[in-house]
Amino acid sequence: MSINVLIYGAGEAGTQIADYCQKSNVYNLVGFIDDNSALHGKNIKKILVYPAYKIAELTKNFDVKEIFIAIPSAPRDRYQTILRKLSTHHIHLRTLPKLNDINDGKVNLEDIKEINIADLLLRAPVEPLSDLLKQNVSNKAVLITGAGGSIGSELCKQIIRLMPKQIILLDHSEFNLYTISEELSAFANKYNIYNSEIYSLLISVSDELQIRSVVEKFKPDTIFHAAAYKHVSLVENNISVALKNNIFGTLYIAKAAYEFGVKNFTLISTDKAVRPTSVMGMSKRISEMILQSFASSNFKKNINHNTCFSIVRFGNVLGSSGSVVPIFREQIRRGGPITVTHPDVTRYFMTISEAAQLVIQASSLAKDGDVFLLDMGEPVKIYELAKKMIWLSGATIKNSKNPSGDIEIVFTNLKPGEKLAEEMFIMGSVEETSHPKIMRAKEDFLEWEYFGPKLLEIRFDKYDEADVLCREFLILNT
Repeated sequence: MSINVLIYGAGEAGTQIADYCQKSNVYNLVGFIDDNSALHGKNIKKILVYPAYKIAELTKNFDVKEIFIAIPSAPRDRYQTILRKLSTHHIHLRTLPKLNDINDGKVNLEDIKEINIADLLLRAPVEPLSDLLKQNVSNKAVLITGAGGSIGSELCKQIIRLMPKQIILLDHSEFNLYTISEELSAFANKYNIYNSEIYSLLISVSDELQIRSVVEKFKPDTIFHAAAYKHVSLVENNISVALKNNIFGTLYIAKAAYEFGVKNFTLISTDKAVRPTSVMGMSKRISEMILQSFASSNFKKNINHNTCFSIVRFGNVLGSSGSVVPIFREQIRRGGPITVTHPDVTRYFMTISEAAQLVIQASSLAKDGDVFLLDMGEPVKIYELAKKMIWLSGATIKNSKNPSGDIEIVFTNLKPGEKLAEEMFIMGSVEETSHPKIMRAKEDFLEWEYFGPKLLEIRFDKYDEADVLCREFLILNT
């Protein structure tokens, strides 16, 4: 039995898709939708063109199951506006990619893809400032810790395009390190980037001797410290290992950085470090404190170092490991239920690509001890996100009002350490920078001499004890 569909866009791409639909035994095209009033009421391929306000009537009268969005040349803002309007109809939406992603400008049914939820959630990214992108990486030796992780690997992909002298990949996961190494090598070969040497090092940041040896050997100009255990619930159950990795891993590589003359060091932090309620957030806040103290004028004078330490703090990235979007997508694929912790929980979101670009640019804006906040737009209500993803898949929500629906949303309660809403800065003020999406927070900090010795007393032989000591440490020192 064929599926009744509408095509949004009666231009060249839409008419090409219409040809395939009319030859198909799967899809039955019942109408075009177009914003051009001059086309309304006309027939194209013997199919009538309707205005957008007729969609609800058409979907009901013709039992439309899907809408194909065929406007590949539309600007991003117009595409997003159309997508948001269509999403209110609770019908399965699919779309063509951008025109330059379609072979020879010719389209077919295989080009129709599922909607990228990022297009529905996010504002258009700001074009990066070329000088800021290049300043700390082009023709420089750059070391990335956690290079195989979600953020780390995207940083590597962005940086290789900027032609560093050396790119040093550091990760303790063999699989992740191999994967990103192969991707970078393939990219370099494809685009004839022969002057960028790639080194892949299978090392944990919690191994102090190995870390010192690497930094001493390569003497990188720039370090991006992305290595961290970041999954809130997993960290809650593996406290000792997580705290040693996140806190002391930061301490070891930061010490090696100033001892061996690294010019710029940027820590990838998280909104969960602000007034932390989780072990993960606590570990990242202490990591921030270490860098802030190392960047103080007193410490730099006493140690006689010139490393510029900075911190970039942001929220969730779409598609990253542990992100709700791939989790929800898989739950929908299995027929549900979708699990949401609380009906009022909200989170900030950003694409991995934009986050990595902003991190690189923030490092170029850094002065000693800067905490940068990325503009992530408005917070997203996770319950609303779950509903949108169900509708976009063409399914219906199963609840007391619609017991015959397809997919149920179940509330599981907040996990230990989770907040209803995240915050971006602790206290003080926030000021603009030369980049419209990067802000600089003015926050108080402690000198190393006041908390460093106490921090070094923490041992990780028993995770319960480490947890208690770290919590006490934060209470006393923040």
